[in-house]
Amino acid sequence: MKKLFSILTLALLASHTTLGLAQSCPEKNVLYYQAFPPGGESDLSARHQQIVLKKKCAAIDTVIQYKAGAGGGLMWGQLNQLPADGLNVVGVNLPHIVFQPLEGQVQYKTTDIAPVFWFHYTPDILVVPVNSAIKNFADFIKAAKADPGKLSLGGSGLNSANHAAHERLNAAFAVKTNYIPYKGTGDMAIAVIGAQIDGSMTYTPFAIANKGKVRGIAVAMDKRHPLLPDVPTFKELGVDWVDGAYRGIAMPKATSPAAMKKISDQWRTLNNDPEMKELAAKAGFELVNVGVEEMPAFMAEKTKLYTEGAARLGLGKK
Repeated sequence: MKKLFSILTLALLASHTTLGLAQSCPEKNVLYYQAFPPGGESDLSARHQQIVLKKKCAAIDTVIQYKAGAGGGLMWGQLNQLPADGLNVVGVNLPHIVFQPLEGQVQYKTTDIAPVFWFHYTPDILVVPVNSAIKNFADFIKAAKADPGKLSLGGSGLNSANHAAHERLNAAFAVKTNYIPYKGTGDMAIAVIGAQIDGSMTYTPFAIANKGKVRGIAVAMDKRHPLLPDVPTFKELGVDWVDGAYRGIAMPKATSPAAMKKISDQWRTLNNDPEMKELAAKAGFELVNVGVEEMPAFMAEKTKLYTEGAARLGLGKK
């Protein structure tokens, strides 16, 4: 009898575990909208999530769709027009969703966006084409000061993390370079690798993915990136600069709190999966876990920080 009770207990626990896993999966296919073209960091992270979610929820597909334009602002301006059925999610970025409304050229406000999970952070990095005459940061400063306004640096979008980092670079080192916005990192890559522009203020995954094609010359991290050991930090160069872009997902504001929490919890599960951690590390993503529970405090802090930064950089309304 005791043995039978043990077997029944184990069976019951197993059924509860299986049921719990099933309940954690979306009920139907998830439509995952990207605000930038294919080939950039947002697309890469979405593809990672698509792979891991499929292994966890075999009956579910993550259908990735693209609606690029206005540095992400086109998609974000239409986010709340999507069905609030718990199956529509949109990739969002910080500081973009704070900077853009302050500039006033988009059809949404920061408070119109309902983020449910921030899943990673990518540090800023300054890169040049591998065949550039600029071999290090000292060469870059020398070239920038010798002919102010001549050097052109690409980035993803206007009033984005790349744009803000570019303005910060100019201010911190008292130089003048031109910012060239692209729809996304994928579009910008062609220009940088082909030496159509002098370099880029971009993110670490781009530098890692294009080793041998671009040369990193300064990165905004506390310590050097383990995959880019030859690239000095801005701290080493005398400026206390640790920053980059956050990426996450949002849902239409009319989505029920329960549905928002379910997707938030699902993305947290993805982030904690060993395969996701390995994929992120190889690509240069720094994983973070900010779900619906932490979201109000996190967004209040970041909105205040980036609003102050926008005013200093001249990106906000005066």
